[in-house]
Amino acid sequence: MNQNYVILIISIISFFTILWVAKNRKFETTDSVSDAYDTWTNDRILEKLWGEHIHLGYYHDLKNLGDFREAKATFVHELVKWSGLDKLPKGSRVLDVGCGIGGSSRILAEHYGFNVVGITISSEQVKRARELTKSSLNCTFQQMDAMNLQFADGEFDGIWSVEAGPHMPNKQKYADEMLRVLRPGGYLAVADWNSRDLSLKAPSIVEKLVLKQLLEQWAHPSFSSINSFQKNLSNSSYVGSEVETDDWTKETLPSWWESIFEGVRRPKIFFSLGLSSLFKSFREIPTILLMNWAFGNGLMQFGVFRCRG
Repeated sequence: MNQNYVILIISIISFFTILWVAKNRKFETTDSVSDAYDTWTNDRILEKLWGEHIHLGYYHDLKNLGDFREAKATFVHELVKWSGLDKLPKGSRVLDVGCGIGGSSRILAEHYGFNVVGITISSEQVKRARELTKSSLNCTFQQMDAMNLQFADGEFDGIWSVEAGPHMPNKQKYADEMLRVLRPGGYLAVADWNSRDLSLKAPSIVEKLVLKQLLEQWAHPSFSSINSFQKNLSNSSYVGSEVETDDWTKETLPSWWESIFEGVRRPKIFFSLGLSSLFKSFREIPTILLMNWAFGNGLMQFGVFRCRG
């Protein structure tokens, strides 16, 4: 790694540690999640740095990473293929649960011809997603709680959800609602940040501190393990097939460093958004580095899940 990058990161951490520890975004209710995402959306920092996808990227070649934004689009295509959503015909209705500002929804509509409905708890994300979406795409967006979906049973041919689960205080309700609105025989694709199975190996003192920060900094009530969320899906009365999982930690791990390097590659963004955007970006770096450590050392895993309705 370039020595200048290391020096930059260490300096940032040293200077902003007090600010980071003093303030957090601890989950209280779903409103706290909504407020956090409203703020991130209005800041435009994540959008300008990372593009229209807030989720991690997928890397085939870990020695030649390529463009971070392209890796995010690659992730969408890889999950579509792995989950079986690519077997759905054009015009199929797909629900994007936790759609953000609509990056994945637009790919699903444009590249696969799906009729996509994106839902998010954030009203500002809905507004921005609508602004970014061409009228020619079959994409609509609504503000909605993922644990109380306002759709009929079996209304969708496919369900898509990426990195939304950690924000859900009731993981079983989250699983049940997605499967409830999926038609029999439809395809479900979920990708999430998961802790390792802590019932099999209890966290050390250091790991407990890291998990506490990862939960409180980004409005997460709890992390599922891959095994526990697989059980949530399998235990649902709406599931129609065996629930299969995989671990994509290795393929997504470079995303954490890449998300920081984007700020180095695109410094003009901070001038266009104002000096305050630079300080707000610094605010996120310690958590990003902790995420990188946690995923790199087995405390966290990137789980993917697929099943049929």
